[in-house]
Amino acid sequence: MSIGHTLLGLLESGPRHGYDLKRAFDEKFGHDRPLHYGQVYSTMSRLLKNGLVEVDGVESDGGPERKRYAITDAGVTDVRGWLATPEKPEPYLQSTLYTKVVLALLTGRDAADMLDGQRTEHVRMMRALTERKRGGDLADQLICDHALFHLEADLRWLEMTAARLDKLAKAVGA
Repeated sequence: MSIGHTLLGLLESGPRHGYDLKRAFDEKFGHDRPLHYGQVYSTMSRLLKNGLVEVDGVESDGGPERKRYAITDAGVTDVRGWLATPEKPEPYLQSTLYTKVVLALLTGRDAADMLDGQRTEHVRMMRALTERKRGGDLADQLICDHALFHLEADLRWLEMTAARLDKLAKAVGA
């Protein structure tokens, strides 16, 4: 996820302080990985330097100065381009799961046990996500669906690999 583009997109609805941007980001996108304040302010500094945001005002309210940021026309153009550009699909050709299966076979360990343990962990995570999805709002349901679909694909791969372990052992040993 591009944090800079996400913060720019949040600024399109109007100027905000860094604290407000962090809170909006965490509420919409950071359920599992909230932003650190330092990350918000370093990103805003970079966006300011690149002309994608500007300081819309500075307030102190008797405490430290707080900058309010606004998106520039160049920032709006940048977000528009980012949103219109398809993300490159990630085929996961160097999967850690695959590496573990091959190393288990190469070292004489039980790859089937390793696959069973991984399957158990995937199912546990799927149950937790399904529970979270039941109690979540639409945004949470969508992000859980995304994760669940990836885990389902991994489970299919685990099953297929388990069914082919003998052939894989011969191929790896060759």
